[in-house]
Amino acid sequence: MRSRFLVAALSLGSAARALHDQFPITTTVETGARPLDVTSLNPGHRHSISFNNEQWKFDECPLENATGNLIFDTVHSFLQHWPNTRYRNGHNIVPGVIPIGTLLYHGTNGSQTIPSEPEWTAMDPEHSIFFSRGNGSGWHLTLAATRPLKVLYFDGSSAAKLSEGNLDMQDIIAWGEPRPERFFDERDRIDDLCAWGKGFGIDGFVRMEMSFEVMLCDFTAGVEVVSFVRLTLPRDDRSFPPTASLDSDTLNRTFEVLHAGSWHNHYPGDSRIVLDLTGLISLYDTALAPSLVPVRTGLERYNHRVLGISSNDISRMMRKLIEVITRPRPAGSGTDWKTLIHVVVDRYADRLELMQYLLNVTSSDSRELLQRAKLAQTQLRVMLTPYLLHSIVPSTDTSGVDVSQWASPIFRLCATTHTSKMIKQISLMTSSERLVLKAVEDTTREICRVTTKMWADGATSGLDTFFPVELNGKPDVAQLMNDWRHDIEKLMSWLDWSVWIKCRPACGPEEMCYLPTWDGPLKRPPPPQNLTDASETKYRADRVGPPTKGLDIADAHFSSVTPPEDLRRPQPRCIRRLQPHDL
Repeated sequence: MRSRFLVAALSLGSAARALHDQFPITTTVETGARPLDVTSLNPGHRHSISFNNEQWKFDECPLENATGNLIFDTVHSFLQHWPNTRYRNGHNIVPGVIPIGTLLYHGTNGSQTIPSEPEWTAMDPEHSIFFSRGNGSGWHLTLAATRPLKVLYFDGSSAAKLSEGNLDMQDIIAWGEPRPERFFDERDRIDDLCAWGKGFGIDGFVRMEMSFEVMLCDFTAGVEVVSFVRLTLPRDDRSFPPTASLDSDTLNRTFEVLHAGSWHNHYPGDSRIVLDLTGLISLYDTALAPSLVPVRTGLERYNHRVLGISSNDISRMMRKLIEVITRPRPAGSGTDWKTLIHVVVDRYADRLELMQYLLNVTSSDSRELLQRAKLAQTQLRVMLTPYLLHSIVPSTDTSGVDVSQWASPIFRLCATTHTSKMIKQISLMTSSERLVLKAVEDTTREICRVTTKMWADGATSGLDTFFPVELNGKPDVAQLMNDWRHDIEKLMSWLDWSVWIKCRPACGPEEMCYLPTWDGPLKRPPPPQNLTDASETKYRADRVGPPTKGLDIADAHFSSVTPPEDLRRPQPRCIRRLQPHDL
């Protein structure tokens, strides 16, 4: 048996080396692989699929700077409005297509002229109609894709005009580095992105703020006009500078933009854009962007951004991006990574949340604590039922360092079930797929490590009727509940899934749960202090006068400014769907 494993591992090593030769820019991703450690494709990762119980110790927590959980969550969050509003600073570029027949919308400020230069289009008409400004009417253009449109997607709130990091990724492509002082230079940004993308056949760039938009590079390529009509619209009370308050019709149009964005809050997100995860570029990949590891160290996730990346890492990222978008034919293993990740979230999200609820008890009554502990133990068993091997029984031997080690085969089976057979496809995987695979493995391993240990501790404490044990004395249920509470809180904090962020209590039928998005640059920050005289002059010039024609939704001015803390750490609240609106 061991010899067969060795042969398989050696064959896999040859395949990995061949793939490495094919994609030389990912050299650092390929190093560090060991026999029977085929998923540890990044150096420094100690967790891997293995058939040795020594590799499945319950006291081995994720490394401090590990990013597998962040890659897992960002990939799961792609094209979903809710999580990308919560964490605005994207770290990913993903190639994709907009399928034939998909509609794009463009509102004009009183002009019936099809744009002859790059402009912004919306995925939902409520978004574009916001720009059909006028006194009771406005022009609205509807386009349909006549062929698959080749696009690049920037995650996060990548269309919000803020200097805090949400534009960093696209600035690298447009200008070679993050340029926070140019956060409002939308005209230059779209022109330079499209100029760069023209040589690679890029039709547009997908971004998000209040809803999803496409920076369309050419209104005559790959699209045709469905309609270009003058609509009857309510009076538009927006002005520059903004007035102290907006009339009810303007507020209603504003709300409908938010409402349209909310349709894409959660999985599957905006499914009209089809992403190709075999070409994922993630700057949470510590092999691709090692310079960002010390930049992130000690920061909350809200403060992660790409500013501070080294020039070498930018060059490596751009080489990989160009390699991805110039591939002559489809690549990859054929694995449906989007569905796989969603299966994991579906399987554990509500169960972990229920565990958190069951353990959130402050009573000192021993009977109530015991009842809650037994309910929690039952839920842990339910969660692990597919992995409870008949041959494994609880051991009350406490002589070893890890008293739960008897349950390591359950831990291993739980952690590897979704991915263990993918070893057969790894030679076909792109480096991006192997990165996603590693993220899935890291995430399922930690979920299974924590939940299996919790279950095993409960079983050896006599709380599981399916696994009777002989006890010497009564278990300390209060201490066990405290330990469990700490374990589940730490796990959920590490996973940090946005499905757990919701309005509590739930909103009423006339309300919508809303996560504050960027609501317009009413209070612009002062220019950075390190600008040259010329760049400062341009910075100020770009910000004087009325809004530039063609700017997107983020340039509309609202009646209030989101408090800075809500921008940095947005919290959900209920807002009215009907007038009077309380935006």
